[in-house]
This record gives sequence, C-alpha cells and structure tokens, in this order.
Amino acid sequence: MINLAQKDIAHTLGKFLVTAMGVGMLLGLVLIMIGVYRGMMVDAEILLKDINADLWIVQEGTLGPFAEASRVHEDIKDTMQVIAGIDKSEALTFQNLQLPHVNKSIRVMAVGFDPYGTIDPINPERLINGKTLDRDHYQIVVSEETRFKLDDSIRLGNDIYHVVGITKGTVSSGGDLLVYISLKDAQRLQFLYSNARIRSDRARGILNGENIKMVNAVVATLKPGYNVDSVAEEIRQWKHKSVYTRTEQKMILTKNLIERSSKQIGLFTAILVVVSTIIIALIIYTMTLEKIKEISIMKLIGIPNSMIIKMIVQETIILGFLAFIFGNVFSHLIADNFPKRVVLEIPDAWVLFGVVIVASILSSFVGVRKVIHADPAAAIGG
Repeated sequence: MINLAQKDIAHTLGKFLVTAMGVGMLLGLVLIMIGVYRGMMVDAEILLKDINADLWIVQEGTLGPFAEASRVHEDIKDTMQVIAGIDKSEALTFQNLQLPHVNKSIRVMAVGFDPYGTIDPINPERLINGKTLDRDHYQIVVSEETRFKLDDSIRLGNDIYHVVGITKGTVSSGGDLLVYISLKDAQRLQFLYSNARIRSDRARGILNGENIKMVNAVVATLKPGYNVDSVAEEIRQWKHKSVYTRTEQKMILTKNLIERSSKQIGLFTAILVVVSTIIIALIIYTMTLEKIKEISIMKLIGIPNSMIIKMIVQETIILGFLAFIFGNVFSHLIADNFPKRVVLEIPDAWVLFGVVIVASILSSFVGVRKVIHADPAAAIGG
C-alpha cells in the first residue's frame, strides 16, 4: 500500500525539515524554561545542604535571612549549648556584595562563618582548588565563576582580602555566586558603620554604633535520638526566637521565594506550547492548501477520505516528532550559555513529547477539515 505521507514529505523534504527546525526552536525554549525552574529548585537547596544544619534560629517574627532581614546576637550560639539535644551551634551572616573586577563588578552573596567553629558551610566536595578559611581576617574563598584565581587580592570596604580557595557550583537561593569570609570580617562589612556615621550617631545620643556582635542566623545540629520539632519548640519558648527545621527552611526557600517565579515560568511555558500548537496548525493548513488540487484529484479517482485524512495526520505527527527532536538538540546546545543554572531532565522531555504529540493531533484537525470539504470537481477546474 502506498504511504501518501511518506511520498508527500519526500517531495518537499527540505521545506519540511526547515519547518520542523523552526517549531523545534520554540519547543527548545519550552524545555529551557522548565530547566530554569528546575535550576532554581537546585540552587535553593545548595547552601542548605552544604551547611547541613538541623535547626535555623533567626530573629523573632521573621522567616530568616534568605527571605527577609534577620539579626540576632552572636552569643546566642553559646546559649544554644544549654538546650538539651543541641550538639553543635554556629553563628552565620549572609550579605550581598559587589566584588570589584577588571571589567565590571560581580554580584555575590557572602557567607560569614567562624573558621575555628564547629560548622563549616564550605562543602569539601565543591572546593576544587586551595583551602577553606583558617584565619579570622582577610581571607576569602570564591566561586570559580567569579574568574578570580588563587592568591588574587580583592578590596572589600577598607580592607584587602586574599583568595585562598576556589569552589565550583556554589550559588545562593537567588542564583548569586557564593563567596566565604570569616565571621569577624563579615560583621565589619555588614554591621560596622563608618567613622563619620559613628560621630554623627554620638552627636544624636546614639552610643551603640560600634556594637557589631550581631549575626543573621544561628544554626545548630542535634545529638542522635532527639526530636527536632521538640527541641525547636523549646528554643522558641525560652529564647524568644523564630526557629525553623531543615524541612521548614527548605519550604521557605522553595515555596515562599520561588513560588511566584515558578508561576511566571509556568505561564510562559504554557504560552509557548499554545503558540507552537497554533504554528503547527497553520503550517499543516498551508501545506493542505498547497496541495488541495492534488487532494481533489485523489478524491476524483476514488481514493477514500480516510486515506487522505491519514496522510494529513501522519504528516502532522511526523512534523511534531521532528520538531521535538530538534528542540531537544537546540535546548542542550544553548543551556550552558545561560547565566543561571538550567537543569534539563529526561522526565520533563517525555512529558513535553506527549504534549507535542497531542498538540500535533489536534492541529491536524485543521487540515482534516479542509480535506473533508474539498470538492473533487476542483480537479478539473482552471
């Protein structure tokens, strides 16, 4: 039996492939949008996993340093030791900085921690060169994406910091590159006012301008056998602080901070899928119009509508399939060029494949309708 779709595609193969590539670029963008969302989810959990704390103690009434401003006294980390079940506790700061570079400044998030403390947020598996911090002052560990090298000097505030380590794949929940400095240096950068500000405050009767013993959060790990929710409730009751478990902190990051972005990405993805479906429908309609005379001849010589309809549906599905293949290739070619992480997963591609096939079948109805109403008499017309 003659396969009409195969014959028709072979007759206009170049045009058919170019059309599939064009639609494929749209589908590739759909995959990229999904990948951006997946990347945001991965980025949101990197720092949480590296710190690996069971509890986050932050300013009362706040959601913590990743969602809003939070300040607590540094000595909270010491008072945590009297709470039953607490194993280790450490004070941390988080602040956005602009690292000066040759061409332009680089926005980063700086994590401040005690180099002599019990919790080191630098994951050894991500440290690809150099070492972690081992001094209280003037050392910095940077991400390789900042393009700084070992022993480079970076000016932050009034001080010069030396690069002692380089990490890979370390980003904040917002996608900013992570750098690590000592807690004392971080407190000076975030909480210490300039001399002019301190003199002005003193003139106004404000005398605490030099008090920098503040941090953004205190994290703690538990001893085996203790219930994390029970310990968290005890801290809330006696220390008057907001306390979040690892699961709750993850929920804050993935739901509160990423939810709006995910809805926006989802809307763009839906629009692109609808646009792709409309384009496929228009292409099939145009292709059907171009061969309406041939279709009329087929009907005139007795070829049943079912066979012609089968040809249109097959062409549409093949077009969608090829567009999906081109879209996958296109998305993988450009994914690494995006400034933020793009995670392309096979299950997402399979879901899109199913959507494309369904959209192709629906699009074919436009051409099918034209075939059904085609007049065989047109074959003998002018």
